[in-house]
Amino acid sequence: MNVSLEILRQNETTGNKPEYRTYTVEVEETDRVLDALMYITRNIDGSLGFRRSCAHGVCGSDAMRINGRERLACKTLFRDIVDEPPWTREPGEKATQTDEKRSNGQPTIRIEPLMHLPVQRDLMVEQESFFAKFRSVKPYIIPDEEPAEREHIQSQEERALFDDATKCINCAACYSACPILDEKPDFLGPAAIVQAARFVRDSRDKGLEARIDELDNPNGIWPCENHFECTRVCPREIKITKLINLTKREIKKFREERGETVHDGQS
Repeated sequence: MNVSLEILRQNETTGNKPEYRTYTVEVEETDRVLDALMYITRNIDGSLGFRRSCAHGVCGSDAMRINGRERLACKTLFRDIVDEPPWTREPGEKATQTDEKRSNGQPTIRIEPLMHLPVQRDLMVEQESFFAKFRSVKPYIIPDEEPAEREHIQSQEERALFDDATKCINCAACYSACPILDEKPDFLGPAAIVQAARFVRDSRDKGLEARIDELDNPNGIWPCENHFECTRVCPREIKITKLINLTKREIKKFREERGETVHDGQS
């Protein structure tokens, strides 16, 4: 079948204004969006910019908005999206599917870069601010003692407490989908909080105090309002909103044990 790909093109270095360009590509229902993008660069327009690496949903480098929804191009099959109404979202609101039907004789798929990150070129975004927030939560084990001579044994129950968070591939899909970042660009964001949760809930880690200033402030964990957009778009199906709320509880417990109040900017 033939599909029309409406791709938002822009180039920061040349100052070109963002504009949609349409490419018609013949695909199979089981082809991936990534296959079509690669076909375009090889056969139609070699100037199209996008990232890819493993092409198997592990590296997260080809995250983009497809029909208004954050997805990995390497995991999105045309059979799953050709008849799908597009998603729309006003700033600060939850995403909803519209009843809009596009008809030009063939399915039309709209492809755009991730939101909340500066666009470098076409579907490629600058990720430095995203990874700066990731690094700020100290995404590594902080023990309370010198490493033992032998390995630190964990039970299956202890491992299960943080297992979900270890699935994160830093694709930034959740960061793009988060409506809080529309109005609060300094918000730490769901991906960084997931990394904090991964270690705060690890029995080998004693580093909540080392991370508390980054998490417990008006731009830290507290702006989250449980929109669940991060959870809906996560390609690894991580229960991100749940992890955020569990981490909020850990912070409140930490403060209460010391007779302190949380620094959410509301008190």
